[in-house]
Amino acid sequence: MEIAAKIDHLVQKYKDMNSWEDRYKSIIQDGKKMDSLDQEYLLDKYKVNGCQSQVWLIPSLESGKVYFKADSDAMLVKGIIHLLVSVYSGSTPQEIMETKADFLKQIGITEHLSMNRSNGLASMVKQIQMYAIAFKSLTDKGINDVDKF
Repeated sequence: MEIAAKIDHLVQKYKDMNSWEDRYKSIIQDGKKMDSLDQEYLLDKYKVNGCQSQVWLIPSLESGKVYFKADSDAMLVKGIIHLLVSVYSGSTPQEIMETKADFLKQIGITEHLSMNRSNGLASMVKQIQMYAIAFKSLTDKGINDVDKF
């Protein structure tokens, strides 16, 4: 599924929810569905800097597409990183670079986060974009597979 279709699906899912509390619960539930990372991946090199909670983001490149695994020690944050990973994983570096995270505002997440959580969210998006840029430079050189960056 392309990024645009994933975003449309998410926007529709959250648009149908009447309150921030319903969205909040859904985000947490979605985060609970995401597998926790094995201890071997909970390393500083995979940590997203700028987050109040601990967040780990592990990228890989398979057949020219970027895939992410992620985890957090906070339930809401784990749900948020799950949303990001579900949108951006399986896309080319170019697609990721061209897709802004405006959908987060559309689904009503950004207006209800504290300043610290908003900064953390921005850091997560920035890290995803930085990995996409790095992988784009590799795919431009004909390298289409990288296990754990």
